[in-house]
Amino acid sequence: MNANPKQITIHSSLRHDWQLSEVEALFALPFNDLLFKAQTVHRANFDPNQIQVSSLLSIKTGSCSEDCGYCPQSARYDSDLTPEALMPVATVLKAAQQAKADGASRFCMGAAWRSPKDRDIERVVEMVQGVKALGMETCVTLGMLTDTQTQALKDGGLDYYNHNLDTSEDYYSEVITTRTYQDRLDTLARVRDAGINVCCGGIVGMGESAQDRAKLLQELANLPKHPESVPINMLVQVEGTPLFGLDALDPLVFIRTIAVARILMPESRVRLSAGRKEMSDEMQALCFLAGANSIFYGEKLLTTDNPMTNHDKQLFARLGLNTGGSSYN
Repeated sequence: MNANPKQITIHSSLRHDWQLSEVEALFALPFNDLLFKAQTVHRANFDPNQIQVSSLLSIKTGSCSEDCGYCPQSARYDSDLTPEALMPVATVLKAAQQAKADGASRFCMGAAWRSPKDRDIERVVEMVQGVKALGMETCVTLGMLTDTQTQALKDGGLDYYNHNLDTSEDYYSEVITTRTYQDRLDTLARVRDAGINVCCGGIVGMGESAQDRAKLLQELANLPKHPESVPINMLVQVEGTPLFGLDALDPLVFIRTIAVARILMPESRVRLSAGRKEMSDEMQALCFLAGANSIFYGEKLLTTDNPMTNHDKQLFARLGLNTGGSSYN
């Protein structure tokens, strides 16, 4: 049964006390009403025709001890992925230079670790400093961190740390068993307390329920501080992983998830992340209308395919979108 749109109040101030019933009511709105509300919130906080562009590089690939059911980088699954050691700093900086030339303003570096060793952090800090010297924002995703490692990244000038919740706490154990939901929350708290911007979102289309999607967004919105970046990923199914073969998610459900994320976290960048290769131009256009204002450029998103950069530029031109990072605030 559809909710009455008049019963849904959009608060102009940031909230961290969303009730599950409120989030579910937003999801239940007629599609046009939901997108109108999301676009209204979006326009109050951002230039509606501006997209922030990031580029993501896998700086250490495969051989991960975790059992995340969606991830081909797990050593537990036969996904035909060739493991690669941590890249040399010079190789990473060359990739960052190319990303900047292609229009990216933020360079993100991902390493398939459960948690890095201190000597690994020293190398990553070199990468961060080199990328910042190019005039780009920096982001890394390295797994769980110690206090000392977090401070080293902060001292090295890191701008953003990515650590996704992936799904609701209720559904989490169906996808991952090698670390707990609380482990993820603890890492987020450590990063946030160190003064590093948080990049945190989730993955939809993993067999979760509608309530799980609502609970994921509720958890993100009720953190002590909204993540500065909220990547919403659509599952990319990789043969050899446990989640391969699931029914594809309804595209309209994905767009609704983007819209609700925008309403709950009005000042956050909501990023279209994994899964864009399978999205039509029309679906992506609706995601931008729903409040998404960030994407990943590049042919690869860690280890899975991503739309070609030139195609993205053509789509932006067709939609009248420009790349940048400024908001109206």
